[in-house]
Amino acid sequence: MAEQAREEAIARAPWMDASRSADQRAHDALAEMTMVEKMRLLYGEFAAPMDLTEKDHRAIGSAGYVPGIPRLGIPAQQQTDADLGVTNPGLIDPGREATTLPSVLATAATWQPELSRLGGEMIAKEARHFGFNVLLAGTAGLIRDPRAGRNFEMPGEDPLLSGKMAAAKVEGIQRQDVMSTVKHYAVNAQETGRHKLSAEIGDQALQESDLLSFQYAIEGGEPGAVMCGYNRVNGDYACENDYLLHQVLKGEWGYPGFVMSDWGAVYTSVEAANAGLDQQSAAEAFDGIVHFGAPLEKAVDSGAVSSERIDDMVYRILRSYFATGLVDNPPGDEPIDVEANARVAQEVAENAMVLLRNEQRQLPLDAERDRHIVVIGGHADKGVVAGGGSAAVNPVGGDAVPELVPPEGVNTQRLYPRSPPLAAIERHAPNARIEFAAGDDIDQAVALARDSDVAVVFVEQWTAETFDMASLSLDGHQDELIEAVAQANPNTVVVLQTGGPVAMPWHDRVNGIVAAWYPGQRGGEAIANVLFGVKNPAGRLPVTFPRSTQQLPRPNIPGITVGNSEFFDVDYDIEGADVGYRWFERGQEAPLYPFGFGLSYTEFDQSGLELERDGQVVRARFTVTNTGERQGRTVPQLYVRAPDGSPARLAGWQSVSLEPGERRELSVEIDPRQLARFDSDTRHWRLEGGEFRISLSRSAQHISEERSIELPAGPLENL
Repeated sequence: MAEQAREEAIARAPWMDASRSADQRAHDALAEMTMVEKMRLLYGEFAAPMDLTEKDHRAIGSAGYVPGIPRLGIPAQQQTDADLGVTNPGLIDPGREATTLPSVLATAATWQPELSRLGGEMIAKEARHFGFNVLLAGTAGLIRDPRAGRNFEMPGEDPLLSGKMAAAKVEGIQRQDVMSTVKHYAVNAQETGRHKLSAEIGDQALQESDLLSFQYAIEGGEPGAVMCGYNRVNGDYACENDYLLHQVLKGEWGYPGFVMSDWGAVYTSVEAANAGLDQQSAAEAFDGIVHFGAPLEKAVDSGAVSSERIDDMVYRILRSYFATGLVDNPPGDEPIDVEANARVAQEVAENAMVLLRNEQRQLPLDAERDRHIVVIGGHADKGVVAGGGSAAVNPVGGDAVPELVPPEGVNTQRLYPRSPPLAAIERHAPNARIEFAAGDDIDQAVALARDSDVAVVFVEQWTAETFDMASLSLDGHQDELIEAVAQANPNTVVVLQTGGPVAMPWHDRVNGIVAAWYPGQRGGEAIANVLFGVKNPAGRLPVTFPRSTQQLPRPNIPGITVGNSEFFDVDYDIEGADVGYRWFERGQEAPLYPFGFGLSYTEFDQSGLELERDGQVVRARFTVTNTGERQGRTVPQLYVRAPDGSPARLAGWQSVSLEPGERRELSVEIDPRQLARFDSDTRHWRLEGGEFRISLSRSAQHISEERSIELPAGPLENL
């Protein structure tokens, strides 16, 4: 009876009234809390320790756990990494298998925010089934180096595309009353020396690149939390960086949620709290000390941290609890629709595949023409590869290649969802002779390829958190394998399962190249559907493929010889805001494949570009027609060139599906920030004024039409 009375009393509390605003409810709950309760909300525990006796019995077991306040009805934070699916670090729960989405970079290659949103919804539903209510998901950082180990977790190199795709992911997650965490704030662009390096970059360049991506993600998604990164930015650690956290995020952007640290990214109590960090994640397990426990309480007693700052920290956490539904709709044991979720993963994968090369119309494969198909390499007889590290998901059905261990010195899972492309290809061509070669014996692969109608070579580039690639080359003897197979049979198609761009020394000697990325739970089926034309390839590159590392701002990975053994700086002012395709335009370099590029099995015409202006808002209108004989999806892109002569910026796009002969009139409103520059003195975006050139393009380097429009000088309004 006493317990029932307590629950009834909690239910009547004003902060439990869902009709009131999150701000009002947080204010009332905060007023009832003791200092001990406040302090306990400010740091978490690692919920998947190596020694399981150290795990709090109340924690489900994953990335982190923060106890709640039961007497006030405030639930615990059960946190899990989840950008690609609900993770299971160290297989702490042997029975926890989750649907593996294609990589974040693959989802960005769809150029369809609605698919990013759909993926977020799917992950959040599975998270609720397992009892998680906080997802460390919503990566919004930019790819500045194609060799970085976590690029597969990134949504590309452009702030507009990256930010919009991240915003949609966050929105999808939080629609399920699960909190999303946007990360890793900010300029967390390489793994080498990530605990020691300082990203050195000027204010204007930072605002127009990495910070702009986060700004779009936060504006559009309204995440409950932002996670600061490991690295330093202009000398100060991201999690104790007053400029990033206090001045920009909470001040200029007015972000109302809370800032949590990355795991092991806190080094101080006073400095971090006063700079804007609100919660230390997985305190003892990773950092070795609870900076936001007793030390912070002592700092309050001494006056080094004000009690008002503590209340602000707690208030922000509570507000996010109420705003994202954690209190009103806690997760339960909702059933998982495994088949429906696998279909989501497959839809994303099919829309993400980028057809890079298709000489002699080698693709799509034809089951009547291609009677003898040899499939080679990439563990295609077993499954598809996925990226490693904290984003690695134990897939439904388990690991298809459990005997394969990571490289020496790499302590992370290497997992393969059980979706063998070989079996899917066999289903599409039941009357063909289909043979498989593992690819480790090049002579055997060549012998099979020589006698076949077509050779499909699967190659993989496994990347993961904690390490970067020294080069863009494929691992092992894969380049040699492709060269030999292509010499034996020019009808060779290469399927790239990679974390990002790779070098292709064999490029001109193969007829077909498909970028499949890390294709997820139903990757094999998705790849086969694209190869056989059941699905027309619709993906466009969210990142530039360079010809070599010599075209990059930094031909060698900074700090590669020292790692985390000593402090060092990375000079991002070399490219500044001209990241990716903008760097290539600035240097008048031709990449192997430009940002936004992608071929199709049909043909599209895009024309009739017209511009109209309403104040500072520019709208572009144009027409797209499918002039080919197949249904297909295309992505007309708009780029703007400002009067100052700076490289073009992506100004907008639409992804549109058209039947053969179908014509569609489209309209795209250009975000004014893509026309403006950030003024560091006034802290506002400002139009330079003058003649702006806007192009209707197929990629960053393939312009269909271009028009000019005059815009007045002045600060942007309504920002």
